[in-house]
Amino acid sequence: MPFPTKVVVIGAGSASFGENTLSALMRSPLLKGSRLALVDRNNQHLEIVRRLAERLNREWNSEIHITSHLHHKEALDGAHFVVSAIEVGPREQLWKSDFEIPLKYGIRQPYAENGGPGGFAHAARNVLPVLEIARDMEQACPQAWFINFTNPMVRICDLVNRYTKIKVVGLCHQIFIAYNFVGMMLAKELGIDLPEGITGMQADVKEHAAREQVLHQVLPLLDIRAAGTNHFSWILSIRRRDTGENLYPLFTERWNSFNPQFEPLTRRVFDAFGIFPVPGDTHLCEYLPWVSDPVTKPWDKYNLRLYEWDLRAEMREDSMARLASMADGTSPIDGLRDTDSEGALELIENIAGAGTHYHLAANLPNIGQISNLPLNSIIETPVLVDGEGIHPVHVGPLPEPVAELCRRELIVAQIGIDAAVTGDRQKALQCLLLDPVITDFEAAKAVLEDYLTTYKVYLPQFWQ
Repeated sequence: MPFPTKVVVIGAGSASFGENTLSALMRSPLLKGSRLALVDRNNQHLEIVRRLAERLNREWNSEIHITSHLHHKEALDGAHFVVSAIEVGPREQLWKSDFEIPLKYGIRQPYAENGGPGGFAHAARNVLPVLEIARDMEQACPQAWFINFTNPMVRICDLVNRYTKIKVVGLCHQIFIAYNFVGMMLAKELGIDLPEGITGMQADVKEHAAREQVLHQVLPLLDIRAAGTNHFSWILSIRRRDTGENLYPLFTERWNSFNPQFEPLTRRVFDAFGIFPVPGDTHLCEYLPWVSDPVTKPWDKYNLRLYEWDLRAEMREDSMARLASMADGTSPIDGLRDTDSEGALELIENIAGAGTHYHLAANLPNIGQISNLPLNSIIETPVLVDGEGIHPVHVGPLPEPVAELCRRELIVAQIGIDAAVTGDRQKALQCLLLDPVITDFEAAKAVLEDYLTTYKVYLPQFWQ
């Protein structure tokens, strides 16, 4: 039976939202009669997504009341869920700058999105906009859930958790990389038809479709439990759904005999710590102290690839053009029936409708679900979702060496958020000095000053 609720989506004009979360919400039979408020500062993109939503509403008989707004304050009253996909932009241009600025001072980051000095700059730019949204929610809809998609996930969720009274959960599909790893290694035993062309788990758009083929085959067959922090979680168990068989030993055996050049950093970390890291080399490298040395150049040894900034910017524009053609009725929308909201739909349906749902991974404040990581820090575990909310699955302690790696990242994240909220330059410097990418005191000071000067328009709190 349908149940009405109100969902506000902030950053609705992004291409990925239009193609994934929007279509998932619109096709849900349980959300018939609900209200959907679309919010974006970019009026052109907002209009495209609004028109697409109206088309889906008509052709799918969704019966959803749709409104669009240029400011979130106009949309928050009565909201039960606020989905945030905002990003201070231009995203690719700023990300590239986050990477290039430290190069001037001898610091070469492996990726620069979520960890390293780039993680600080990326999070700091988003702090004031996200904090404004969450504090306005405290007035307009204090009981609503804030569902976050904005990176750096740990830092943005930590901001909402510690500086507001709003309930926050962060969603990310990185857990699916674990299913790809296991599916590839155990393809014979599981009957997986492996496509050609998978060279690794990096963010290579040319390999995305092949990895999706593996994922869709292996998801119904296995339960993989993982825990840690976002983009830095670890496989705790691998079991067959039909028999309950523990497949971790067989996976390890197959992995050890597989191509040693496949995800070489992951291989070394697994060998050293005895527990398999989930995210693949691209994200794993962001949090480790062994991948930034300018003399040994480990990024070459491990073939760590940077984000393809220019290509991704072009793809973003292409995606908006595709959404526009669907909104205009000149392109079919059938493909939108199979999109994945990365968990937003499942959370909304089961909280609003008092269902029961097990979700593979979500980011929540630590209330003891990982017993040897700091309480109230943002960590990632499986969760159970029902009418009372989102409840983390308690997984116990991580192996202590791995917990120490995660612990350091959590403390760095919290100090960085404290700095960005208050405009405290001393705390900002501490954040960089504690980051595993930084090895030189003066370089850290120089990078910080350059970031704060270059991004002054986004970071006024540091100049007051």
